[in-house]
Amino acid sequence: MLKILVVDDHAVVRSGLMSLLNGKHSMEVIGEAADGKEGIQAAELLKPDVVLMDLNMPHGMDGLTATTELKRLMPDLAVLVLTMHDDDEYLFRAIHAGASGYILKSAPHEELLTAIRSVASGNAYLYPTATKRLMSEYIERLKHGENIGPYESLSEREKEVLSLIAKGFSNKEIAEQLIISVKTVESHKSNVMEKLGLKTRPELVKFAVKKGLLNFE
Repeated sequence: MLKILVVDDHAVVRSGLMSLLNGKHSMEVIGEAADGKEGIQAAELLKPDVVLMDLNMPHGMDGLTATTELKRLMPDLAVLVLTMHDDDEYLFRAIHAGASGYILKSAPHEELLTAIRSVASGNAYLYPTATKRLMSEYIERLKHGENIGPYESLSEREKEVLSLIAKGFSNKEIAEQLIISVKTVESHKSNVMEKLGLKTRPELVKFAVKKGLLNFE
């Protein structure tokens, strides 16, 4: 039985997902949360197999921040973003945050079930049109000779954090500059180190120098 946690600020959506999934298809909704912070707390307590994560939760921690933090705390946890946003920017940001999958709320029930099973098995899942767009962009970048390496896999915020760390700013100073929490800075730093295959701060600085990121203007 797959254990599922639903994180969405709309009670009607949570209720509908529970009705769809509970006790059916070898799935069970073991908890629900109305924002990212509650979702993190519930995940740590309940240990689900899959978290269904909404992106926009205006009255609490958003889904992208929560996904990043969940993957830091529970690296093996599968997070499936369930959203109304059919938008490349949200898609890429969700992937960079560590989501295992991305599916639209308008998707048929059978597609949602397939996506849940896929991410629970350790695989990735993107809705069909998103996969097509990603492949098209990748091919175009290859055609234009772009270097698609570890640095290019970083989100814009992760690149900002990398540059500021390399310049010697503390986590607290970076948090103040970017108007985010220290914990979020630490999460971005962890993601950067993992994506770049770096272990220490000196290695990070050396990488930043090679990339020409130490412009102090």
